[in-house]
Amino acid sequence: MRSFFALVALVSAAAAVFIPPHDIRDDNESTESIVASLTASNHFGAPNAPQVAGATPGWYFGDDPASADGLPWLKDPDLCASLAADPTALHCPAGTAFRGTYYEVFYGLNASIQAPDYMTFGLVDTVSDCETMCDSVTGCNFINPYHDVNGKDGSPLLTCSLYSQFHTAADADNFGGQTQSDGSIDFITDSAGYDRTGP
Repeated sequence: MRSFFALVALVSAAAAVFIPPHDIRDDNESTESIVASLTASNHFGAPNAPQVAGATPGWYFGDDPASADGLPWLKDPDLCASLAADPTALHCPAGTAFRGTYYEVFYGLNASIQAPDYMTFGLVDTVSDCETMCDSVTGCNFINPYHDVNGKDGSPLLTCSLYSQFHTAADADNFGGQTQSDGSIDFITDSAGYDRTGP
């Protein structure tokens, strides 16, 4: 009988262990934490510019959610609704119509822009997607889409960097050279620059 009471006491003690409620701030994958990370003060999820060692894209805007590879997918209806509810957050581009007009300044370079007016960078399927992203970010006036070879684990996606000021090929002096987690060295190809004009 004593062993029965000992067992009951042990079970009661185990049940009395306090389990704190789930704190959403501790969940890096929660919608709320994603929305909080996609603000201008955090360069919309990419606080380090692409040329900084260890920099990672802040978002993916394209048609294949599997290509997001853990990045916030800016065509996810639920995420887009949450982002739209926060005036400080990056908002998902609405539709595909461009509000601005883009003029090619340079193309085919093996270097990307690095400049102090850096706003954010992410991944896109096409140059048009990069233009659409610029249209959705207040103050964006220049895009620099390019292939960061080895920098995206073999992904064919374009890196899309956004800037607030206009640039020329003379500002394209990031040739890559960052060592990746697998030991490979990244390099830049097919870098282009486009000025944005219009509302």
